[in-house]
Amino acid sequence: MLAGLLHASHLMPLDMLPETAGEHARAAGFTDLLIYVTDLEHRELHLLTGPNGTPPDTPRDIRIEGTTPGRAYQYGWLTSSSPNEAAGVHWWLPIVDGAERIGVLRVHSVYDDARAREDADRLAALLALLIVAKRTSSDTLAKLIRTEPLNIGAEMAWNLMPPATYADGRIVISASLEPAYRISGDVYEYALDGPLVHLTIFDAMGHDNAAGLCGALALGACRQARRQGADLAAKGDAVEAALIEQYGHRRYATGILATLDTRTGVLSWVNRGHHPPIIIRDNRWSSHLKCPPAHPMGTDLGLPSTVCHEQLQPGDRIVLYTDGITEARGADDSEFGLERFTDFLIRRHADGLPVPETLRRLIKAVLDYQEGHLHDDATVLMCEWLGPTAEDTEPAAALIGLLGHDPPPMSSTTRDGSSL
Repeated sequence: MLAGLLHASHLMPLDMLPETAGEHARAAGFTDLLIYVTDLEHRELHLLTGPNGTPPDTPRDIRIEGTTPGRAYQYGWLTSSSPNEAAGVHWWLPIVDGAERIGVLRVHSVYDDARAREDADRLAALLALLIVAKRTSSDTLAKLIRTEPLNIGAEMAWNLMPPATYADGRIVISASLEPAYRISGDVYEYALDGPLVHLTIFDAMGHDNAAGLCGALALGACRQARRQGADLAAKGDAVEAALIEQYGHRRYATGILATLDTRTGVLSWVNRGHHPPIIIRDNRWSSHLKCPPAHPMGTDLGLPSTVCHEQLQPGDRIVLYTDGITEARGADDSEFGLERFTDFLIRRHADGLPVPETLRRLIKAVLDYQEGHLHDDATVLMCEWLGPTAEDTEPAAALIGLLGHDPPPMSSTTRDGSSL
C-alpha cells in the first residue's frame, strides 16, 4: 500500500492525492477514503477533492468543535463510528506532519483490530508527508484552507513563518497568530541549530500593508544575520539597519530575540522595546523575565542591547507574545490582561490538552472576549524545554497529542501478502 502510493506520488499533483490514495489503500482493506485539511484559524476541516469532485452524501466542511472528526484533530486520537449501511467501521485519524496538525483522514475498514489501526496510522503519516511536500506549489490547497481572502500582509507572513508546531525529545514549540486573514505586522520564527533553539517574535508598528512589509523585512534581516553567525545583539542591530535603510526613521518594530541552549537549559535573550518573556514553572506560577530593554528596531535611539540569561528547569515554558493578546478589550473596555492570559495557559495545561490545542483555545478565548473582532494582531509563541536528550520523545509526544500506538516494526505486509 504505502510503497505503491509513495511511488505514484512523485509525478502526482496534489489534486489527485485522494483518488490515488484510495486506490492503494484498498490493499489494506480500506475503502471510502476522505482527506480533510484544517483552515488557517483551525475552526473547520475542509474536504480535499480530486478531479471527480465531492463523493455523494459527503460534507465538504466539518466543524472542529463538537464533532467526531474534530476530536480526532484536537486530541490526536483515532475516533470511530459504525456505519449502518455496511459491515466494518469508519475511522477518523489525525493527519500530522511531525508535530504540525494538517487535518484528518477518514477510512472505512473491513477489519477492526490492532493490525488495521497500525496500517491506518501509517497511511495517515504518509499522507501528511505528501501534503506538506506539495503544498508550497499548490494553489488548490492554499485556497481550500482559507474561508476568506488574505490581505497582503497575511499572504507574506504565512509564507515566511515556520509551521505552527515543532517537537523533539528536548523541546515542544507551538505558535498561534490572529487575525489569520488580516495580519498587519506580527511575525514569529523558531529555528534549530544543533543544540540551540532560536526564538523570535516581532511586532511592527501600524495596521496596514506597510506594517506587513516591515514585519517581513525584520524577519528576513534577522534570519539572514543569524545564518551568517550573528549573536543576539547583532541580530537586533541587523534588523534595525535594514529598517532604517528602507524606511529612514518612519517605521519600527519591537521584538524579543532569544536562544535556548538545550544542553544546559540556559535561555539568553535581548529585548528590543517589547513585552518581556514569561516563564511558567511547575504549572503553578509564572515569572516575567526582567532585562533592560533597548529601543525598538528602526528608531536608532542609541540604547544598548543587553543580553540577559535565565537558567530554566526541565518542564519550564517560555512564552513570547504581542500586545494584541493582553490588550484585547471586552465590551466593558477592560483588558484581557496578563493574569488572565497566563492563568488560561496554566489551566488548560492542567486539563491535559495538547499544546497546539491549548493555543487554539486561547486565541478563541481572546476572540470571544472581543466579540469576534480583534483590533490588533494577537500572537503567542511558546517553547517548553524538556531536557537535553533528543532521543526520549515520549514526553513531547504527550504534549502535542501524539500518544498512540507503539512504533511499528521496520517491515510489514498487507493482508493480501503485498509489501506495505
